[in-house]
Amino acid sequence: MECISTFDMLKIGIGPSSSHTLGPWRAAERWIKELKEDDLFDQVASIKVHIYGSLSLTGKGHATDLAIMLGLTGADPEYIPIEDISGIVEEIKSTGILSFNSEKEIPFDAKQDIVFEKQFLPFHANGMLFVATLKSGEKIEETYYSIGGGFVVKEERANAKQNLKVFKTFPFPIVKGTELLAYCKQENKSISELVLENERSLRTDTEIDRELQRIWDTMLECMYIGCHTEGHLPGGLNVRRRAYDMSQSLKGDIPYSNPQEWLEAIRKTEVKFRQILKWVSCFALSVNEVNASLGRVVTAPTNGSAGVIPAVLMYYMVIENHDATFEHVKKFLMVAGEIGSIFKKGATISAAMGGCQAEIGVSSAMAAGALTEIMGGTPEQALMAAEIAMEHHLGLTCDPIGGLVQIPCIERNSMGAIKAINAAELAMDSNPENAKVPLDKVVNTMWETAKDMSSKYKETSEGGLAVGVYLSDC
Repeated sequence: MECISTFDMLKIGIGPSSSHTLGPWRAAERWIKELKEDDLFDQVASIKVHIYGSLSLTGKGHATDLAIMLGLTGADPEYIPIEDISGIVEEIKSTGILSFNSEKEIPFDAKQDIVFEKQFLPFHANGMLFVATLKSGEKIEETYYSIGGGFVVKEERANAKQNLKVFKTFPFPIVKGTELLAYCKQENKSISELVLENERSLRTDTEIDRELQRIWDTMLECMYIGCHTEGHLPGGLNVRRRAYDMSQSLKGDIPYSNPQEWLEAIRKTEVKFRQILKWVSCFALSVNEVNASLGRVVTAPTNGSAGVIPAVLMYYMVIENHDATFEHVKKFLMVAGEIGSIFKKGATISAAMGGCQAEIGVSSAMAAGALTEIMGGTPEQALMAAEIAMEHHLGLTCDPIGGLVQIPCIERNSMGAIKAINAAELAMDSNPENAKVPLDKVVNTMWETAKDMSSKYKETSEGGLAVGVYLSDC
């Protein structure tokens, strides 16, 4: 059974896409590691990378080529200073030299050595072939697949849903929602308490708290940056940032100088219904505007859907419960991660495989279930909320205009966040025994819908708004 941690589902990385940016970045890093393990790294004289399918069709808009170059330099997406990214890329392009893993210089022509191949590889829509020519003239190659959420696998996994690599077994192994509920009942624990026991098999309590705090700090900082940055997004669509204007009109005149003080200031603002809707939308938009600008976000479960969970958690922190602490954050993130892992194991979190239902739909379900628990709901109500949220995202297509994670992606995060809050409220006021659709059924339905969906609606920019609206129209 695949052992998926909260920290697998919630990764810190660079935007704009977890599958098209973070995944290729991590694939390049993994290739370097394997070259070193095989004692071939020092023999590499030149490199060429071929990208296929969805990666190729929307790669330019998702900065796939830039991510591959950065990964080949050995830069870490979790920690690289954002302001260094453009300089590193420009130096490679202008000099024709790549500092391979920051250890050796090799010739590299960004236009010639990253090849966009439109055909699809059979295993997954997001394929990459790394080719190295050794000093001897011999060529060696390796194929990787970015399967969503920053997860990267190799071709030997002939079936990603059945041949799951086991790293370590959790004390409470879970694939389905029914198994999660059975464990909760058996152990008399909430979902977050059960997840904590699983996480303890991998890390100490200190490590768990430190990493969850780092995830929340990254989310909060991302919202703060997005709400305090004016201008237009890069890429050619000329999309104006909206989070800045929205937050300026909402925040009032309470002074602050950092993200935590900002959070406290928002708690003192007016909270009528319209203001609540606006704040939640503002939080979601802010994250995905940062994401679209190659900023640092938390995949939740993907970069394209990174705004939903922070927005819903921030809603709870600044509107629903002014006394909320890190313990609430901790529970929320662990429940969200577990629900996300159920979708990953039973369906997909890759828009290239399942459309946007696999991104915004899953993130909305994760947020709905997590919000339900910290608002006092039962495990059954939490899964009911997750089901409601996904049920009303079924069939959602992925059709980014210009291959950019901007339109309709950014607004979809605000819609997913609002739906998550609504789903939680519906579940809290319902008896799960009366529910007609269990979570596992909607997971299965989402996967069947994904398989039936035309490929042109799966992050290829070949259908929907992507062909209905052109860059020239913008």
